[in-house]
Parts: sequence; C-alpha cells; structure tokens
Amino acid sequence: MIEKFLSYLRYERNRSELTVQSYERSLRDFESYFKNRDSQLSWESVDSDIIRDWMESLMDKGDMASSVNQHLSAVRSFFRFALSHGLVERDPSHVVRGPKKQKPLPQFVRENEIDRLIDTPEYWGSEYNDIRARTIIILFYSTGMRLAELIGLNSMDIDFVSHQLKVTGKRNKQRIIPFGDEVEKALRDYIALRDQVVGGPTEALFTQEDGQRITRARVTRVVREHLSQVTTLKKRSPHVLRHSFATAMLNNGAGLESVRKLLGHESVATTEIYTHTTFEQLKKVYKDAHPRA
Repeated sequence: MIEKFLSYLRYERNRSELTVQSYERSLRDFESYFKNRDSQLSWESVDSDIIRDWMESLMDKGDMASSVNQHLSAVRSFFRFALSHGLVERDPSHVVRGPKKQKPLPQFVRENEIDRLIDTPEYWGSEYNDIRARTIIILFYSTGMRLAELIGLNSMDIDFVSHQLKVTGKRNKQRIIPFGDEVEKALRDYIALRDQVVGGPTEALFTQEDGQRITRARVTRVVREHLSQVTTLKKRSPHVLRHSFATAMLNNGAGLESVRKLLGHESVATTEIYTHTTFEQLKKVYKDAHPRA
C-alpha cells in the first residue's frame, strides 16, 4: 500500500522526490513501530491509540513537536488515500491531534556579519571552490532562495540584461527574482572560472569540478563552514541565509507582500514570522539605547 501511495504522490500529485522520500520515511517508521509492537497488526487494523503511542515514542526519542507533526501529516495523508481507494475501511488518524509546537523566531545572521564575510578578502582564496562558495553565499543572501532552488539553477535561468533569475520552487512553481550589480559580478566571475575548470559551459549553474551538478551536502557544508567565521549561531544552514535575507529586507523598509513574493510563500501569514523577528530586534535596540527603558 505504501508503494501505491508513493506512486500517487509522484505521478498524480507531482510532489518533489524529497517530499516523497520524507513521506516514505515517516510511513516506514510507523509501520516498523506497530509491527514490532504486534506482528499481527496491519494498516487495516491499527487504531488511533497506536498512532498516539507512536507519536509519544518519537517525542521520547527527542523529536521536536514540529517533526512529530510532520510524521503525523504523512500518516494522515496515507490513510486519506487508502480510504478513498478502498484499501482500508476506516481512517484512525483523523481523530488524532498533533502536539502543540512552539514557534521559535527564525535565526538570522546580522547585516554587519554578512558584510564582513563577503567583503573581507582574507576569508576567500582564488581557487574554484573559493569563488564558487562566495558566489553561493552572495546569491543566498541577495535573493532568499531555497537550497533546492539554488541547486536546481541552470545557466540559462540567468538573464543578465534584465538582472533576473528564474527559480523553480516547491511543487515546480516558478518565480522571477531580481538581482543587483554585486550578484551580476559574482556570477560572471564564477561562470568564467567554471567554464575554464570543467572545459566549457554546463547546463547546471553550480557544478563540481567534474562538471556534475553540485550536491545538497556540498552546498550545506560550504555555507556552514563560511558562516562559522562570522557568527556564533548554532544553526548555520542555507535556510538561515534565507531568514537573513527576509529580515534584512524588512529592516530596510521592504513591504511584507513584496518579501512574500520574493520568498515564494503562498500565504503572507508564512512571511509574518519575520515581522516578529524585526520587532524583537527593535525592542532590543530600544532597551539598549533609551536611558529609561
């Protein structure tokens, strides 16, 4: 049944492979849990109490509420599919509530820290990996794009005349992101060096030395290593640079709706979390600066 559901996600719902893999991990984990508990149990016979016990076991292992809710969402989607296709007679998951999750403020790198990283020559060498790393950092911070969007960029997605990038986001939705002179120079310098290293133009914008498209692991490692030079944040991921982009935009007068479009959020409610971040920063400035605060 799981394989049927995964095929449904891939070919009928057009979900990304990363999403499909995430659903599969959750479903396999739940199946393993109830099989270990009672080998006679099946998807047709599990009940809501078993689902709740599984969620509790996940939290006992240290999973955050947000992670448990994602697992539960996968199980709910599976049962809705199975019920509608006559694979099960009931859906025990619809009465199960997920744990309440806290909403921590997004972590972001401060503008002066990013400026120091990008503008300090000592942080960068002249080798291919250095030029590529600096371009990746600049692009993340200047556009707010997601990790998957950056990896999926092709050379033809860049319009240097109009200063625009075409990115493909979640559910294959495309959007246009503008960029400035700094991004243009970084991209032109990087592309020129890339073509020398790999022996000519490539379809993928960011590549390994052999011309293959760069991997998620490599980009994540590049960002983490370089951010560690200027910030003490525990999280130093590409997504932190996305948060940093949004926070910098709002701090410098951008409207919420404009930031929503640039980030590719479907709802402005998702973008509103950054207003809390900027307000917390504003309160700190007030407390530090006002003599009677």
